[in-house]
Amino acid sequence: MGDPITELVGKGSGIVLNISSSPYTLGKRAIRHDMLQATAKRHQVPVVYVNQVGGNDSLIFDGSSVAFLPDGRVAALARSFEEDLVFFDSSTGAGDVRPQITDELEAAYRALVVGTRDYVRKCGFRKVVIGLSGGIDSALVAAIATDAVGAENVTGVAMPGPYSSEGSLRDAQALAGNLGIQLLVLPIGDTFNSYHTALEAPFAGLPSDVAEENLQARIRGNLLMALSNKFGSLVLSTGNKSEMAVGYCTLYGDMAGGLAVISDVPKTMVYELAKFANRSALRIPEPSFTKAPSAELRPNQTDQDSLPPYDVLDRILKGYVEDLLSPEEIAERYNSPIALVRSVALQVDRNEYKRKQAPPGLKVTSKAFSVGRRFPLAQKFAI
Repeated sequence: MGDPITELVGKGSGIVLNISSSPYTLGKRAIRHDMLQATAKRHQVPVVYVNQVGGNDSLIFDGSSVAFLPDGRVAALARSFEEDLVFFDSSTGAGDVRPQITDELEAAYRALVVGTRDYVRKCGFRKVVIGLSGGIDSALVAAIATDAVGAENVTGVAMPGPYSSEGSLRDAQALAGNLGIQLLVLPIGDTFNSYHTALEAPFAGLPSDVAEENLQARIRGNLLMALSNKFGSLVLSTGNKSEMAVGYCTLYGDMAGGLAVISDVPKTMVYELAKFANRSALRIPEPSFTKAPSAELRPNQTDQDSLPPYDVLDRILKGYVEDLLSPEEIAERYNSPIALVRSVALQVDRNEYKRKQAPPGLKVTSKAFSVGRRFPLAQKFAI
């Protein structure tokens, strides 16, 4: 196969125009910039790159259209994550250069805002509803949603249960006040007791376990979907990539919703994005950053009761899911116990069935679940 650009320039083309639909992922703008610059210098012609902007389902297009001169200099540059019109004179090399987002964390946050906004609008919704636990994940989703559709169109729902701390409700209230969004408080204790009564006979003599824990998550999911049906609001689920990877999520519970805003955002990056959301003003309360992550489905529960520390987990997941490394290669690269790496990889494989039933999520990494990573549900090799 020949190089089409070489062929076209060889036939006398004096400019290369690339009309593109290149979706955003972390670091991709810089890679794209270097590639286009090298093309202009190699062929000694101006290169004009015009990219789509906006969200389409899971994909987010960043725009970032650019024109390079034959010597590799930038002649024109459009804004990222918004429609823009810039002019470029191919004869003089003059053009409009807009201010750019240089911080990749800011770019990722803007991408999630654009993806959320366009998904909500293109699906015919104006309002969204979010379950607020007082934790960092739901707080970040609420901040993104507020920036995407406006505070007046966001409703947070706190649903304290039998094991919820007073601090969790207090943090959800503080978040809602900071963001200026509506907050509903719907305790689930009585509903949970009713479920216990209904299941008393079949559960008789059996210890309390994950079945009772998941009941709480599913009650909350039912309440959110009821509000969605009644008021025509889209439910935004709040699970992050780390949880989705290893199945630390409940089908028909916290996975319920129409869009999984941060399902491609690892837990460690959730904290970074939340800090970015607080750059201009205190929006997400400090306790959401400092308290131990917990689903609060049993007394004194924390995520690390059943998961490795998130910095360790996220390194393993990036190696396995995004870099396509084997457990042995990951263990060697990060000096991690091979038994731990194999255990995490097995959790990823075994929980594909959950991810298949999750709402669509916004893609910001090189390899999101579902988009470009399709695995069978029935997989005897993983048993």
